[in-house]
Amino acid sequence: MDRSSSLSALPSWFLVLPDTAGEAVTEIAARARPHAVQSVPHPSGRPWLLGRWDPEAFTLGEAGDARVAVLGEHTVSAAEAARAAEAARAAGAVRTAGTLDALGRFAAAWPGSFHLLARDPAGRVRIRGGVVGVRRVFHARTGPDAVAADRADVLADLLDAGLDEERLAVQLLAMGLLHPLNSRPVWHGVEALPGGHHLTLDPEGPARTGRWWTPPEPDVPLDEGAARLAAALGAAVDVRTRGRSLVTCDLGGLDSTAVCCLAARGDAKIVAYTAALRDPLGDDTHWARRTVDALGTVEHHEIPAGQVPLTFDGLGTFDQLLDAPSLMTVDHSRRMSIVRLAAERGSTLHLTGIGGDEVLSGASARLHALARTHPRVALRHLRGYRAKYRWPRGLVLRQLLDRRSYRSWLARVAADLTEPPAPSNAPVLDWSERPRMPHWATPEAVASVRRQILAAARTAAPLARDHGAHRELATMECISRFARHVGQLAGPLGVVCSAPYYDDRVVEAGLSVRPQERITPWRYKPLIVEATRGVVPEVSRTRATKANASLEEETGLREHRARLLDLCEDSRLARLGLIDAGALRDWCLRPLEVEVESSLLHTTVACEVWLRSRESTSR
Repeated sequence: MDRSSSLSALPSWFLVLPDTAGEAVTEIAARARPHAVQSVPHPSGRPWLLGRWDPEAFTLGEAGDARVAVLGEHTVSAAEAARAAEAARAAGAVRTAGTLDALGRFAAAWPGSFHLLARDPAGRVRIRGGVVGVRRVFHARTGPDAVAADRADVLADLLDAGLDEERLAVQLLAMGLLHPLNSRPVWHGVEALPGGHHLTLDPEGPARTGRWWTPPEPDVPLDEGAARLAAALGAAVDVRTRGRSLVTCDLGGLDSTAVCCLAARGDAKIVAYTAALRDPLGDDTHWARRTVDALGTVEHHEIPAGQVPLTFDGLGTFDQLLDAPSLMTVDHSRRMSIVRLAAERGSTLHLTGIGGDEVLSGASARLHALARTHPRVALRHLRGYRAKYRWPRGLVLRQLLDRRSYRSWLARVAADLTEPPAPSNAPVLDWSERPRMPHWATPEAVASVRRQILAAARTAAPLARDHGAHRELATMECISRFARHVGQLAGPLGVVCSAPYYDDRVVEAGLSVRPQERITPWRYKPLIVEATRGVVPEVSRTRATKANASLEEETGLREHRARLLDLCEDSRLARLGLIDAGALRDWCLRPLEVEVESSLLHTTVACEVWLRSRESTSR
């Protein structure tokens, strides 16, 4: 594989370096410096931060040899002096305490989504992102030291790290989520920092990781939780929109409607976009019109269904740089069409509802624990879910009685990699839906993935102690990576594509609510319904429907079948020995059922398109 890029091709990135004169770090800095637009030095004069970023998204505070930098979506509208003063107070706390742990009380009060970087008087450097994957931190060793960045490919390029074909094989897994393997970078020697963790670079010792966040106990009543969510989500939207003259946003389902209405309370001109669906039951435009009419202040654009690109569109021309294979590539033309319209309208900020499902709807797998703590409530909810989704009674009981550890569950996943996917009406009370390798994966690829799963099973821990909480966090990790890649695609358009539901404070507010009140078959997203009283117009606040794009996928599969077949020709995955291109071609020629059979294609298409895009940008 010809890896791609000059770092100059990336619109936004940063590199974090320890304060050392070591030869390896010095060489990395020298390689990065020609591509960097901005730089921030250590007190020694050596580079601390190098990269390209929006100056308005960056705040630096200094107190002696202590420094604190905030980079991302935070108080971007505040006066520069006020921003620097707040960061300087945080740096002063680090200097006075002599420890980087002093940062915690400051960051806990800051709304938004950002990377937090600090240096203490002893030269130790700490980097952290968010609790989910929107603000990811990657790190790698170079000689005796370590360096960090916000993109995996930045480190891979600077370190000449090659593609790790075994890790790439894991990315072929479909239909389920497999923590911790799914989030591993596909480059040799490059690692991802888990959400809610920080990385410390010590000039006199090895890099260390530590946890700064744990999921909250879900013990808050719905009414109190709704007030907390309203405050957190309102602050998340305000911190992005304050001081702007124009903001665009999605206006589709209930989640994006809440964000749009919160934005409309500010001073910015709000321009909302709703994409119509080919499905006659898709009712987003109906509800969007009701919302806009009631608000009376929002400029609204409906995009006719025939003008919205279908799933699988543009696979042969995708040439943008993502730092990992992404499901975004499968649907990038459709999903980015609104962002392009936003850019043409002059917007530099586009708000989305990505993340709302995970924060608000949660996982019905919470019933696994609820059956022990609140059996009567669990039984009532189970009856509702069985009626709603036609869960077979035997499978429900089997999953409820399954008390295997996460490590044992991983071992079972390894054994069942090539079994048929679970039926669409299977209960979802397990640690996760068990992922599957597609049947066009080669025996060598399957064996490699099985070895990696079994190796991980020896030490892996779930993201939370019960099935439902783990499943919610694992889904957030997956979808927030999707949101991060949306941001990487929007960057060249000059647009920040923002997902307020994935802010740390918003995630905490959602997860703290009692699961039996937040997650129920009897009400649709009761948490956001209660949290937006007086914000979302009553004509749409209690909407209980959710459109999906399954018809767009089914139609796209037919209309863009030739593009899928083109991917089978001289397949890069086949060159690497990971798939049988003939078997993939046979699958693409078949009529496929969207919910299972077509979905099996997504990860393979994502990997194939990503490999080709890394080649095309090197020419």
